[in-house]
Amino acid sequence: MRAGGPGSLAGRVVSRVGYGAMQLPRLRGDRDSAVRIVRRAVELGVDHIDTAQFYGDGFSNEVVREAVLPGDGVLVATKVGATPDPGRPRPLRLAQRPEELRAAVEDNLASLGLEQLPLVNLRRAVTGPGLRAEGPQVVDIDDQLAEMTALRDEGKIDSVGLSHIGIDELRRALPIGPVCVQNAYSLVDIADEDVLRLCVREGIAWVPYFPLGSAIPGRPKVTDEPAVVSVAQALGHTPSQIGLAWLLHHAPNVLLIPGTANADHLAANVAAGAIDLDDATLAALDAAATTDRT
Repeated sequence: MRAGGPGSLAGRVVSRVGYGAMQLPRLRGDRDSAVRIVRRAVELGVDHIDTAQFYGDGFSNEVVREAVLPGDGVLVATKVGATPDPGRPRPLRLAQRPEELRAAVEDNLASLGLEQLPLVNLRRAVTGPGLRAEGPQVVDIDDQLAEMTALRDEGKIDSVGLSHIGIDELRRALPIGPVCVQNAYSLVDIADEDVLRLCVREGIAWVPYFPLGSAIPGRPKVTDEPAVVSVAQALGHTPSQIGLAWLLHHAPNVLLIPGTANADHLAANVAAGAIDLDDATLAALDAAATTDRT
């Protein structure tokens, strides 16, 4: 049984509710629990896991490598464009230059124990929340795409995705055949609706990060939205589940990768894929959807 029903990614059918490994480093002191979380996700029908070498300086990748078995049929997606920078307030730094993208692919191959990465997302640094490229880290997307294409031609990666990307750059990238886009997007931040709609037209999966709004203090959260709270109370679900369910109903190409280090939250996230929202409920939630209000 597929969590959230079937979706399409990198030429494969996957569950529309996947799992994001970014929060696994919270369990660095309890590696066994981290492995159990990932194994539980697989048991619940998750077959799309999103990770990166720069999550916990390789910790997330190592846990995924241990927890996901060859026979599980899980598509492991990773990303490049940043690299671990342990010991700093923000434990990563940008690595946007083509040679750094190549090095990051090699690091991901090694830590995941793979001969080929099924899907690698190129994390840009010119749009969306987070680090911004400066100086030598300002790299034209065409140079980056050329390197990603070369890595694909060499067989080191199978498919290319894009992250933190605007609509003009996405149009420039279309000739290489990106299979997904990862941008910040939620009911309280639909600023990239035009990017989403282009993805729908081009058959590109939309894999939103911050699906429940930003974790950054002072930024809006889906769980605080009155319409979401009202629907959750009426249907007997949590506001988080309603926020995730709205995304799945909003566009047919949406795939979710909510992250958690908590087994109960994991089960609730997967269960959100089975929530049915009728037309009136969707209309109420659609009316509440807005761009980021800060």
